[in-house]
Amino acid sequence: MTAATRPLDAVLFDLDGTLVDSEPYWIECEQALVEEHGGTWTDADARAMVGNPLLVSAGYIAAVGGVRMAPEQIVEHLLDGVIDRVRRRIPWRAGAQELLAELRRAGVPTALVTMSYRRLADEVVAGLPPGSFAAVVTGDEVREGKPHPEAYLAAADRLGVDPRHCVALEDSPTGVASAEAAGCVTVAVEGVVAVPPAPGRFGVSSLGDLSLRKLERMVAARGDAPPAPSAPF
Repeated sequence: MTAATRPLDAVLFDLDGTLVDSEPYWIECEQALVEEHGGTWTDADARAMVGNPLLVSAGYIAAVGGVRMAPEQIVEHLLDGVIDRVRRRIPWRAGAQELLAELRRAGVPTALVTMSYRRLADEVVAGLPPGSFAAVVTGDEVREGKPHPEAYLAAADRLGVDPRHCVALEDSPTGVASAEAAGCVTVAVEGVVAVPPAPGRFGVSSLGDLSLRKLERMVAARGDAPPAPSAPF
């Protein structure tokens, strides 16, 4: 299949929990901040943050965790902690670097679409070979965060592609909702929180289960008869 006939226009990657296993970093930083302010941070609280825009999560931390800081200050504090950890070790998810390398060799455009801010995204991208991502859309660059489709629509626009011919890789219900609202073929990658099955949605246990050929087949399968809910591919 040539680039001219390939049904797959681009692959759009979420960052936290999908490309890198950074959710434990966020949870560590959230818990430490809440405890500094005399609060308690539960596993349920941490899971409620996954996939949210950072200011939404910060508002929750302030209200539930009793953190007496402005949401913007909470975000920057957490980013400092996560970035410090990422600089020491980028926890790539299984198959992430290999899939990106395969797509790069095949000339398939890729974009990073994340609710994390640019300064964290840049640290992760710097750990990859040049040209791994043709576009990066971050949470501090959009008006509406996930589950709104703005971020995915912006990524497709920057790549000059039709979002309906893109595959989005996500690990949270919020992220999946965003990608699907943008019209992308969406793959839920198993992560910290469960993504419920739904018609037309694919599911995999890790990025290592994916390949260019499988992604092409997912896009080609789109039509009047969607795949079974969370169908493995």
